[in-house]
Amino acid sequence: MTRGDLRSVVKGRVWQRGDDGFDAARRAWNLTIEQPVAAVVEAEDAEDVAALVRYARRSGLTVTAQAGGHDASGDVEGAILLRTGHLDGVRMRPSERVAHVGAGVNWGQVLSEAGPHGLTGLAGSSPVVNVTGYTLGGGLSWFGRRYGWAADSVRAFDIVDADGNQARVTDASDAELFWGLRGGGGDFALVTSLEFDLHPAPSLYGGRMIWPDARSGEVFEAFRKITDQAPPELTAWYNRFAFPGAPPMVALDMTYLGNPREGSALLRNLDRIGDVISDNRGLVAVADLGDIAGEPTAPTASLPRAELLTQLDEGLATEPIAPLISIQIRHLSGAMAEPGPGASGALAEPYLLQMTGVGPNPDLAHATRTRQHRLIERFGPVITGRKPYTLLTPDETAADTFPEPTLTRLRELKYSRDPQNAFRANHPVLKQ
Repeated sequence: MTRGDLRSVVKGRVWQRGDDGFDAARRAWNLTIEQPVAAVVEAEDAEDVAALVRYARRSGLTVTAQAGGHDASGDVEGAILLRTGHLDGVRMRPSERVAHVGAGVNWGQVLSEAGPHGLTGLAGSSPVVNVTGYTLGGGLSWFGRRYGWAADSVRAFDIVDADGNQARVTDASDAELFWGLRGGGGDFALVTSLEFDLHPAPSLYGGRMIWPDARSGEVFEAFRKITDQAPPELTAWYNRFAFPGAPPMVALDMTYLGNPREGSALLRNLDRIGDVISDNRGLVAVADLGDIAGEPTAPTASLPRAELLTQLDEGLATEPIAPLISIQIRHLSGAMAEPGPGASGALAEPYLLQMTGVGPNPDLAHATRTRQHRLIERFGPVITGRKPYTLLTPDETAADTFPEPTLTRLRELKYSRDPQNAFRANHPVLKQ
């Protein structure tokens, strides 16, 4: 690959090894992840994407797509990194409850435009996560208990295939590829835009309550009771925090798709727990959904680990978590437990455990990973070992997500649609 050849193929900007700005251009959102790519291309439009794929095919190269790289794995040695940030169009059809968004759009943009119409997309906890990457991996939403995976709401994908041809993929036009793209990752085509259903949100209640960690047992028991009886419109997440320089805390995050009085009544057990540090529950604008969890909106050196739980273990309320900065338990169930139309399938496990640390230096990174592994050993009896695709870590594979029949089907799709491996997902389905 020569600099002149690649730059003559696309309209967008190109960085190659040795260029000024190359290191910044290839950097993932998670600053602990190295991305040893050969080049970075910032596509101007879908035609640029198609031209790049044709070039890569002729040259025997692989393309991996990212808008920001929240879930980057680092498995990109020698690949061309495609940045999709300029594919940033958002078109709403509120009367049809449909959104059409480019591959570079993040959830904050979608929610800001959908909210004034009393609608929402199936966004997750962060407003700066890319819609396309999140959806290709399934998409675990605040509202998944009511509506399932974000991928299940997709109506159509606009793609570039492994030959560099543009196409629109729907259930009617290409049922197998449509199935695979809904939760099976980005191994089969490059998505340049997607169209998905929006869902009614005329009233949204939610927020966060925080207590000293000494109250973690009481909050945990309240969380257990709430989730035992929660309707699908209610989602609650239990959090314990150990931020450097701050006292340990416990919190409950929540959203309720419905009348605030109904939401407040469902959470009345929380009002009996004393020593509340803060409570910002109330009406939430759809555009402000990302404020509830308060996740970083700038790149960070994070070390996450996720596990699915068959049930709650009260030790999660008392086990020391430092040097981690947080553990979180998300309530799933509801529509997430039902088989969907895409590759994501059903999540039989009712809870998701997320353990997050930071890794700005090797010693802290080692201590963080050691603590995560010890927590996994401690709670092994309630951990299944399966992980949602979008929460896989660099040392995990698609086989940790998909049951064997699904993985086999995804591999057959890869062989049939991309036999020369022109595309590389964060976690390829063919990697053993």
